[in-house]
Amino acid sequence: MRLPSLTSSISRYSRSFATAANGPKSPTAVVMLNMGGPSTVEETHDFLLNLFSDGDLIPLPFQKWAAPIIAKRRTPKIEKQYADIGGGSPILKYTQIQGEAMAKLLDELHPETAPHKSYVAFRYARPLTEETARQLKADGVKRAIAFTQYPQYSCSTTGSSLNELYRKGKAGELGDIEWSVIDRWGTHPGFIEAVAQNIEASLAKFPASERSEVVLLFSAHSLPMSVVNRGDPYVLEVSASVSAVMDRLGHSNPYRLVWQSQVGPSAWMGMQTGDALKGLARLGQKKVVLVPIAFTSDHIETLYELDLEYAEEARELGIQIERSESLNDSPVFIRALADITAEHLRSCKKLGPTSVQLGLRCPGCTNATCGAQKAWFAAGGRA
Repeated sequence: MRLPSLTSSISRYSRSFATAANGPKSPTAVVMLNMGGPSTVEETHDFLLNLFSDGDLIPLPFQKWAAPIIAKRRTPKIEKQYADIGGGSPILKYTQIQGEAMAKLLDELHPETAPHKSYVAFRYARPLTEETARQLKADGVKRAIAFTQYPQYSCSTTGSSLNELYRKGKAGELGDIEWSVIDRWGTHPGFIEAVAQNIEASLAKFPASERSEVVLLFSAHSLPMSVVNRGDPYVLEVSASVSAVMDRLGHSNPYRLVWQSQVGPSAWMGMQTGDALKGLARLGQKKVVLVPIAFTSDHIETLYELDLEYAEEARELGIQIERSESLNDSPVFIRALADITAEHLRSCKKLGPTSVQLGLRCPGCTNATCGAQKAWFAAGGRA
């Protein structure tokens, strides 16, 4: 009767010895890529300098010299905006909440690659990609997923983050990691469901008899027309997200897709959200829900532009306005992130580390880094 117990003890001892000898299993990293935002007002200048220095996001003539001038000039205004929303951006807080909850779900959904650990790599604010690279190396990560937190792909956003990750990889700052990429997911059913539920909650604030008349204004960060005209897919992909949300809502309300956050005098994608509100008021449409369709958590574009600037303009125009909540800590959204990642882990061995779409450069692309980056990720970060 003692033999099974002894065998069991030997087996446990063997497993413990193997773990001690080989060390704990390194985590499968899920690196959440985003623009980021200053966590304190004091970080605003550095954030703006990094942003305006990025030619992938905002191509400027003489960028090396122009970026510091523009950042210095805009800092006081943007510092005030961050002060008005509470002293800084909450995007890091929500990205960490989303990532940690997603990783726990992933351990259950895809145990073969457990344990999973989320990391944050912001492009313009801490933790910057270089900081995250050091952490990945310190943790001994051997397998990582670059998971964009922009649902819709643009060379200016996801592309810029991937370019930066590629540069760190080629410089040897990431260690020996096998990479794959989740580059777009703007029509994933879980994402669409989370957005739709938040819209329904906003519509419920209007009288039932008037609810179907409320105009849904889907607002997304705009792009310079120079980026759009070189073949960037962002406008198409945002439109696809809007169409999927309206299908889920049964096309219950009139709607439009509009654009916000234009910077500088050059031509950007329009019409702008503020102009759309003025136009709706002129046409007698006085009930509106603003929907942030390209943002996955609150930051200055939602908390200041939508909640303060546009909401105040709407009230002055006599519009009854509600803003659909950002996804933030939505359990439906967090489950969607986990589902997207689990599906990716199941499929990438068969389909490869990157999507077919990621491999296609914009027809008008002249940035050699984009081509090199795509080849590097297609080879699992080993090229």
